[in-house]
Amino acid sequence: MKTPAAENRRKPLFIINPDSGVTPVNYFVSLGLDLHRELTAVKSLSKSDTESIITRNFDKHDVFIAAGGDGTVHTVATKLINTEKILGVLPLGSGNGFAKEFGFNINVNSLLSSARKAEFMPIDVIEVNGNICLNVAGIGLDSFVAHSFNDIKLRGFFPYLWLTLKTFIQLKPFSVTIWCGEEKIISEDLFVVTVANTRQFGNYAFIAPDARPNDGIIDMVLIKPFPKIFGPVFVIRLFTKRINKSKYVSHIKTDKEIVIETLENRMHIDGEPVKSEGKVIVRIKRAALKVLKTPGNKFIKHKFITGS
Repeated sequence: MKTPAAENRRKPLFIINPDSGVTPVNYFVSLGLDLHRELTAVKSLSKSDTESIITRNFDKHDVFIAAGGDGTVHTVATKLINTEKILGVLPLGSGNGFAKEFGFNINVNSLLSSARKAEFMPIDVIEVNGNICLNVAGIGLDSFVAHSFNDIKLRGFFPYLWLTLKTFIQLKPFSVTIWCGEEKIISEDLFVVTVANTRQFGNYAFIAPDARPNDGIIDMVLIKPFPKIFGPVFVIRLFTKRINKSKYVSHIKTDKEIVIETLENRMHIDGEPVKSEGKVIVRIKRAALKVLKTPGNKFIKHKFITGS
């Protein structure tokens, strides 16, 4: 017979970011969580608060649910790396790239059912200058948008789209030299350098259509300067998983350490704006994070493991 403590560990802990994504959607979902009697939910007021919540409750739960956007998912996941705990997601953000990759949705009852089974898949994570990256990190157009998006109060798809268009019109190439292991693979001007663990930025914008988060490989996408009149074509390719078919795009796969040298210091990690100092060093950490199995996860072929 299972003890009360063991039964409690089977109940996931929902960590809610009340400031994520579109406010009306977030409000009603959060309200539903507050009223749901079968779950334990805690609202986090900051990144450090999220970290403290996980530390205090680490031995009380097997599954931790990040209820928020990719930033919330990133914060929760960072505390679960290389542990026996399992990450789940209730997507409340603007892009929800990680959630979309793994089939998470806002059906709380379905999420609870999955958490009770506690089946999971070990996935890789990317390390960028010592920081964990679950989805994608990069320098160029996407990082410039991330920095601009961070400075405005509006959230959601359309403000992000408007900022992307504005940034693209003003976009200028930057010089970069990239090494894979001991081999210099490129030294020229680019619009975008992306390192990817999963396929998409979010909102089904597939920057690395062939990426898989459990193959021990870093996918690197390089976009060379192209006539801006072709911008709409690139957008179509991005949303139809054909960005790597363009002659202006190079897609490189490697399990070696990547070193990126550039004077451009604005970059992003999982959509969060950061500044790099000197070289950007990228490494792969294999099978470092356990992700909850969901009925919606259909694209990743893997044998899921049942939690204890």
